[in-house]
Amino acid sequence: MTQAETAATGQEAREAPKILLYTRLRRSPYFYASRKHGPVMYSVYNHHYHPRHYGDPVEEYWALLNGVTLWDVGGAERQVEITGPDAFEFTNMLVPRDLNKCAVGQCKYVFVTAEDGGIINDPVLLRLGENHFWLSLADSDVLLWARALAYNSGLDVQIREPDVGPVQVQGPKSGEVMVDLFGEKILDVPYYYTVQEELDGMEVVVSRTGYTSELGYEIYLKNASRDGEKLWDAVWQAGEPHGMKVIGPCHIRRIEGGILAYGCDMTLENNPYEVDYGYEWMVDLEQEADFMGKEALKRIRERGIERKLVGVEIGGDSLGSFNDGSMIDYLPVYAEGRRVGKVTSACHSPRLEKNIGYAMVPMEYVEHGTELAVETPRGRADAVVVRRPFVDPEKEIPKTDPREQPVTG
Repeated sequence: MTQAETAATGQEAREAPKILLYTRLRRSPYFYASRKHGPVMYSVYNHHYHPRHYGDPVEEYWALLNGVTLWDVGGAERQVEITGPDAFEFTNMLVPRDLNKCAVGQCKYVFVTAEDGGIINDPVLLRLGENHFWLSLADSDVLLWARALAYNSGLDVQIREPDVGPVQVQGPKSGEVMVDLFGEKILDVPYYYTVQEELDGMEVVVSRTGYTSELGYEIYLKNASRDGEKLWDAVWQAGEPHGMKVIGPCHIRRIEGGILAYGCDMTLENNPYEVDYGYEWMVDLEQEADFMGKEALKRIRERGIERKLVGVEIGGDSLGSFNDGSMIDYLPVYAEGRRVGKVTSACHSPRLEKNIGYAMVPMEYVEHGTELAVETPRGRADAVVVRRPFVDPEKEIPKTDPREQPVTG
């Protein structure tokens, strides 16, 4: 709260107001298990409480880069399950990627697009069978969207939210923990592929994916409402000898790695070209399938876009870790004395020793080296447009053979 606002209300603003714990918001299958590790901040994601960090986000960042970490994402990453004889045809209609190029057992990062080309969600799609898909969601109500589309589609599909909850095991030592849980064969799972396993009588799907741009895995637990704490305890016991730390989503690393956050860096008001993900494989306009938003995206590609999300380096004091409450609103971007855009996510990268982030700006300001200014919480600072991702632009780290994974110093 500004001094003027304080004077107007006669009250001091609380720097970190509490979040109310009550029955209206949903809880992850791991909610009570992860609470034992002392989360200090929650947010709400997909109508669930979501632990953001457990102390110092910078310490969590280094734990991720140098060891192995466990995340409670059982409430955040809700699943939309699509099955039935026409499940492939329906799912291929939902997303702009050509799912004929997605084998059974493979994952794909996809957009779910609206009729005008806007981005409804950017889930990871898991193809578990010829006509069996999971959409592992970002933060929006895709279940309702998909069920509404299916209602009058004439297709024979069933769409539901299954009793499935994932945890993430991330970091260069994650392979060691996974071997202790599932055996050496788990190291043969390629990047963005899945395998179905059993662990102590629990059915799980393991994918080599994650929200980090580091080596990592996600364990999707079936019957999660029944077995959530059992799985958490099993993973924790396997991880403790390897120095495992429980952390929240590491936004420093995801910003370094070029990973976008739905609701921050993109919304329904944006299309894939504006967020610089209009690659021909992400938006395949040549495929036969008439996916939702196809004609609109054709028109957008033909006429071009007026704004785009770019990487920026920002001067001035540290901008924090993004998920510590240091960025409570978009940061205004200025050029030539006028406001032209906004920073959507920003943080201070400890290893780069600079502030980095993403900014949505008009096309005349997207070239690398373009000088801008950003209004930060501590005053206006110089900024410059740079390439993103900021670290490992070819995504070599998460693709590395787990047997040869280096540790970052």
